[in-house]
Amino acid sequence: MMTEPAEPKGGGHSWSYEPAHDHGLSLGERTRSLRREIGLIESGLHMAWWALVRGYLSAWHRVRIVGRGNLPRATPFVLVANHSSHLDAVLVAAPLAWRLRDRIFPIAAGDTFFETRLASAFAAFLLNALPLWRRKCGSHALSELRAKLLSEKCGYIIFPEGTRSRDGTMSSFKPGLGMLVAATDVPVIPCHLEGAWSALPPGKRFPRPRRITLRVGEALRFDTTPDERRGWVDIAARAEEAVRKLGEVDRAWPES
Repeated sequence: MMTEPAEPKGGGHSWSYEPAHDHGLSLGERTRSLRREIGLIESGLHMAWWALVRGYLSAWHRVRIVGRGNLPRATPFVLVANHSSHLDAVLVAAPLAWRLRDRIFPIAAGDTFFETRLASAFAAFLLNALPLWRRKCGSHALSELRAKLLSEKCGYIIFPEGTRSRDGTMSSFKPGLGMLVAATDVPVIPCHLEGAWSALPPGKRFPRPRRITLRVGEALRFDTTPDERRGWVDIAARAEEAVRKLGEVDRAWPES
């Protein structure tokens, strides 16, 4: 990593070189690290992967997006959605701007997507996912994610229910979302997925050709919400309410 400090006395520029945050980590360690940085190879893989994904979603699931104008155009941000399928992360990420691609990180269950080398490589280098280990999901792990969100100005895709629905119904949001964004100016954009459970419910290995709708709501702000337990619970409740309302909206709401 190269940085340019303030111009020194006498004119000219003084350049300094700093190692990447993941410098010195093995390939396996990089896939599981929150310090992972994107290189040219990973960036090229992302472009190719997401081009294929967009084509697949359009052809096989006839995905439509309602409220496209509410999608974020700059980082940082957090997208939150209901969770019923392994398709969910790609469905939420696919319509985002290409120029943001390398700075968008789905937060994935470490015990599902990062248990083997092959799964870790897929999650890290194609999905650009970051692991959150549910068995070790304490304040330390979330504070690291919060620090990355604020310092690196990136975007997260989060499913605050904590696990996939087994019957397609939505569960309560956990307060971990609040620990990430309380007392910050990071916008939280609520999303609702309809049809993802029917297309690929838990227990099924191959997606079925079902139509899927992604509804995107207006951003929520929590800069005045206190960064404490009470505030975290309030953030989770408000985000959950916004996502539920998107799921209840009239199906005739016009696309945009």
